[in-house]
Parts: sequence; structure tokens; C-alpha cells
Amino acid sequence: MYTASQSFIGVNYGTIADNLPPAASTASLLTSTSIGKLRLYEPQPDLVAALAGSNISILLGVPNSDVPSLAASPAAAASWAAANIPTTVSVSAISVGNELLNSGDPTLAPQLLPAMQNLLAALPAGSTTKVSTVHSMAVLAASDPPSSGAFHPDLAGSLDPVLDFLRQNGSPFMINPYPYFAYASDTRDETLAFCLFQPNPGRVDAASGLTYMNMFDAQLDAVRAALDGKGYAGVDIVIAETGWPYRGDADEAGATPDNARAYNGNLVAHLRSQVGTPRTPGRSVDTYLFALYDEDLKPGPVSERSFGLYQADLTANYDIGLAKGSASPSTSGQIGITAAPAQGAPQATRGATPAGYCVTTGSVPGGTQQVQQQSSSCYVPGTAASPRADAGVPLLVLFGVLLGLAMVAES
Repeated sequence: MYTASQSFIGVNYGTIADNLPPAASTASLLTSTSIGKLRLYEPQPDLVAALAGSNISILLGVPNSDVPSLAASPAAAASWAAANIPTTVSVSAISVGNELLNSGDPTLAPQLLPAMQNLLAALPAGSTTKVSTVHSMAVLAASDPPSSGAFHPDLAGSLDPVLDFLRQNGSPFMINPYPYFAYASDTRDETLAFCLFQPNPGRVDAASGLTYMNMFDAQLDAVRAALDGKGYAGVDIVIAETGWPYRGDADEAGATPDNARAYNGNLVAHLRSQVGTPRTPGRSVDTYLFALYDEDLKPGPVSERSFGLYQADLTANYDIGLAKGSASPSTSGQIGITAAPAQGAPQATRGATPAGYCVTTGSVPGGTQQVQQQSSSCYVPGTAASPRADAGVPLLVLFGVLLGLAMVAES
């Protein structure tokens, strides 16, 4: 039974909706669960006020649209901090932008570090709040096997100074992995089991000798390898978004209540076990589930509006053991899964993806589908379009190909 908030379990609060409950109701819901952290994509004064006195800490977001002003002016950063950083609840970190380096707006990348520096300087003396930014998995150029994880070299000019900033200030590297999008590209039953923490044969990283039993750990360790490979072994990782939709369009394989419950429930159990990953055993990373509520105004396929753990009337879409006093779901297979129906010809919007390629579909203005040759297939499941203040701008949606990890040689 879990009777207290757990600091490593967080949830995202998206606001692209017209039916969200009052702030006081949301605060009451959160405090009735073991959720210990809340991610806001932009300041939410009413909700923050309702959480005053609770044990829930905030990951506060700076919208991408605010980054240029913060980068250009220390005074603007100080004004933003004074107006938006609450004093009635703990703010564990501030994310300057969301998936900014893959936003499709090249003018933002050179402004990221100055904005982070100015905002850090604007924090009150003695503040323990960390300043960081959130990335999509598309910052990785390689992740198969996980030990080969590496960042895209063409991002080095923007990313390396940010990594230096994180190390110098003890801030975490924040990223949004989605095993769901990996499964969408490879709908075999064994892939579903691997993505949902269900019993499976495991996949061996031949280079490291480590065996992976689930996609989440493999993605996380690919990021860890990328950081270690550039000399940032001391920089912690935070999972800023991850989730699974409970419904989708006819061509969205695996978007079912059973699978959403299995992924999120088994992920929570995995975090609570503190088993860690094969590369970094014995500790769980802070992980923010996506999302607290459905967002009924989000564009795109049905799945985009179906990631919520709770409905607007505060009833759970499915139970994953978050309520205080409830037992955690087990990772031993009790949580059922729903295999995808047999797939016919590729849908017009999702063609067959050749092995050895990563497909990145840009939905930003002027974005085009790019097929990039890789040495092997990659994780790179980009996120669902992230909720944020500038959500009216089309957002980058990345559909990655599930990696083919090297298997143990057949005896």
C-alpha cells in the first residue's frame, strides 16, 4: 500500500482543452494519489495556489514563445521569474522550452542557452530550483543497441553548450520517450510485450552484454550512453513525458484501455521497485506520466486526445494503483494487453518503414517527411504533440521505428 506521495512519480498537466476541472478539484485529486510532482507547460497561477501546502512539487515550463525575450534581456528574465515562479509550493525545476531543438523553428536553438542563463541568474539567492530544457528522442542519432546511444552531431553547436550548463549547475537532462510510437511502427505481439513490461524473451545488447526486458529501459539507457559518451556521466536524466493512449483511430494499433493500463501501471510498478535499468541499476529516475487529463481540443488523430489518466469528471480512465492506499500493479503479467489486429496494406498516412531507417515527419510549417539512412533501425519514437502555450502552432510529431536489438546468438 502507498500512503504518501512519491517523488519519482510525476504527471503532466496539459491545457489544450475546454473542459478541465476547477483548480481546486485538480489539487484535491492530485493529493489523493501518490503522485509527487506536477509538470506545467506554462504558468498556472490558480492551480499552483490550490496546491499550496501540499507535498507536490512543480516542474514549471517556459513556453517556447517566451524564450526569445528571456534570451534577449536579463531584465525580461527577472520579470518572468518574479511573476511566475511561485513561493507557496516547491519548484523542483524550470524547463526553458519544450522540444525546442526539434521544434522546426531554427531561430530558437541559438536563443536557448542565453535564456537558460538569464533565468538562472534571475532565481532568488539560495534557490534550489534547477534550470533545464526538455528534448524529444529525436536528439539521438543512434540508439541501437542502447550502448551505442549518441546525439545527432548536427545539434552539437546548440546542444553541447546546454549540456555544459547542465553539468555546471547540477541540472538534469530532460527527455520525452514514448514506447507507444515504437510499437506503432512494429505491431508484432512480441514487440507489444516488450513495450508494456510484459513477459518476453528479452533483447541483448551484444556490445555491452546487457539484457533488456522492456523498451523504456532500453530508451533510457540509450540516452545514458549518449550523455556518458560526451563526458556527462554526472548529469542525471528526468523523463519529462511518457504515456500510452487508451483509444485511437482504426489504423492506430495498440491504442486500447488494456494497453494503456498495462504500460502506465507496469511503469509505475517498475519505478517503485527501484530496480533501475541494466546500465544504471538500483535507482529510479523521476518520471512524468503523460497526462493527467485528456485534451479534447488537440488536433490530429484520436490518440492525441486520449492520453489522460483521468476524465474531466475526475474518474479514472483505468486504474494503475496511484490512489493512496491502493496496491501497485505487478509487473509479473497480471495487467492484460490487447494485441493489434492483423495489419493489412499500409495506411496512406503511415507507409511501410524499411528496416534500417528512421522516419521523421515534420508537421511544422514547411515540414517535410525525411527518411534518414541509419546503420540500423532506431528507437527515436518522438512524442505526441506536447501541450504548451504556443500550441496553436503545428508541432513536430515524430514516429520512430522500433529498434532491432541484437539478439543472443542461437545456440
